[in-house]
Amino acid sequence: MTRLPRALGLLTRTGGWIYDRAGLAPLHRFLVEHRIPREVGRSRKGWFYVFGQALAFVFVAQLVTGSALAMKYIPSPGHAWESLQFINTEVLWGGFVRALHYFGASAMVVLVFVHMARVFLTGSYKFPRELNWITGVALLFLTLAMAFTGQLLRWDHDGVATVEVAATMLGRFPLVGPHLMDLVLAGDTMGGATLSRFFALHVIVFPLLIMGLMGVHIYLVVRNGISEPPRAGVPVDRATYRSWYQRHKAESGSLFWPYQAWREFAFIGLVYAVIFGLAFAYGPKGPGLVPDPAMVEVVPRPDWYFLWYYALIWYKPPALDALVLVWLPVLVFPLLVLLPLLFSGGERAPSRRPWAVFAVGTAFLLWATLTAFGLRAHWIPDFETEPVPEALLSDAPEDARLGAALFHERGCQYCHVAMGRGGIYGPDLTDSPLRLSREEIAVRIVMGIGNMPAYQEILGPGELEAILAYIHWAAEHGVRQQGSDP
Repeated sequence: MTRLPRALGLLTRTGGWIYDRAGLAPLHRFLVEHRIPREVGRSRKGWFYVFGQALAFVFVAQLVTGSALAMKYIPSPGHAWESLQFINTEVLWGGFVRALHYFGASAMVVLVFVHMARVFLTGSYKFPRELNWITGVALLFLTLAMAFTGQLLRWDHDGVATVEVAATMLGRFPLVGPHLMDLVLAGDTMGGATLSRFFALHVIVFPLLIMGLMGVHIYLVVRNGISEPPRAGVPVDRATYRSWYQRHKAESGSLFWPYQAWREFAFIGLVYAVIFGLAFAYGPKGPGLVPDPAMVEVVPRPDWYFLWYYALIWYKPPALDALVLVWLPVLVFPLLVLLPLLFSGGERAPSRRPWAVFAVGTAFLLWATLTAFGLRAHWIPDFETEPVPEALLSDAPEDARLGAALFHERGCQYCHVAMGRGGIYGPDLTDSPLRLSREEIAVRIVMGIGNMPAYQEILGPGELEAILAYIHWAAEHGVRQQGSDP
């Protein structure tokens, strides 16, 4: 029983020695005595101020898991994919650490957007916190850059193709396009130099930039103070705000510790629990298919936080290519930076700034809609669709059964649904004979239409008639049996 008090005494003396030698007294006094607006520390509104701290703690976790993965990862085209498979299957807890890193990256992306949305809606970017916002915008883009570079390190088909698409987009920039492509690819084509460059950016350059900017951002938050919750009819007056804020904190402020600190640590614990739960439930992300330039029957998809832009690229009209691919990414950053410089005063309350609420609401709806479209990605042919089971064709004539086999073998089923099976890239053919004549369908198959290729040189003798027989038989029998396996 005497060992425990001795151990506790040793820990206390050790802690006291470190406290004294490291000069932690000023930091301790700051944490204990730091005051924030009472409306934050002693109100439920304080829960709206927890996202920034959580983002910082998730970034620390990313540094830990990323450092662990870097010890086993081999950044070369010949070994990157295999090294990740080795981490997943052979390294103790390797797959779980990879899963933590992936879901931690997802959490960072979510938190940085939620945090900036809160700051924007409450007008916390206004005087005197303009520089807080500008450093936050830089952290937003660095977070997205970290997420983007991390995809390529998996060195699978999706990661490689996503970077190739991004490089092609950069190549469209006026004047500097070719130089930007060379900057991304580290050469004329994707290769080992590209992977080495992305590894250095992801593991060294971007983390150091984030740490530096995060330190500056936290310093600015401490210096300028946490913004008080906005009140309608109380605009920001640049001439009097600083003195009013200091007086407000001194007269009725609340201590950060423990009143607001417990909320932030509780939320951080919740975020960590969600990350661990998702990592345990779903495991690591990839690597997927080995990159193969000859692989044409796979359309790459980026990670979920970029799916909205992926869908936007597919849905945009051709006339908007320059706007979506070139000017949209270029203009977003300066517009966000200029926001606090153009609107540094005035009302902060969302009720007095309906345009701000409308902007955030519209952006969220567009993001959610485009992300949903990106997840479904109906523009991607379904290369994994299965042939129609023989049992569903038991009553079909011989030419229709042959047509069903050809419908799958010749790739028609990749893009068209018949008998409840197939992709949705093209029109559903279940009821096409009710809308088009046999000759009209035949012309579309032979000559092609829109994005559909011509099958004149693909189909052999009698194959067109067999496919037509299957389409017509499916129209008569498919609705009743659609999607029902025996």
